[in-house]
Amino acid sequence: MKALVYIIAGTAFGIVMAKSEAISWFRIQEMFRFQDFHMYGIIGTAVVLGVISVALIKKYKLRDFSGNPIVFSPKDKTWPRYIIGGTFFGLGWALTGACPGPLFVNLGYGFFAISIAILGALLGTWLYGLLRDKLPH
Repeated sequence: MKALVYIIAGTAFGIVMAKSEAISWFRIQEMFRFQDFHMYGIIGTAVVLGVISVALIKKYKLRDFSGNPIVFSPKDKTWPRYIIGGTFFGLGWALTGACPGPLFVNLGYGFFAISIAILGALLGTWLYGLLRDKLPH
């Protein structure tokens, strides 16, 4: 039953991504060239909804699907890790025209060339797992 909830949520996420044109490499290119506000509006909306969601989770002490309390742990303030990680993420996003979520939506739409980007994302994640203990955190 839990799997069905995740499938429905993933399908809804994919539909929203497609209908908002967030999977469009053209929209992403416009964003990185500062030619259009479209993607900034989507990202800004996501940030605002995230802030509201976290506030509601904290206020009402909500629990996850398993009944466990949702706990937010404080993050350290070492900014170089965020600059380096954000740079890699942004370069990948700019080069492929997609961030991780839309990769799979594009594949579902039949854009099979995105498989190369998916393979690169999986390889990068695997490589990070191997090198994690040696990287500054």
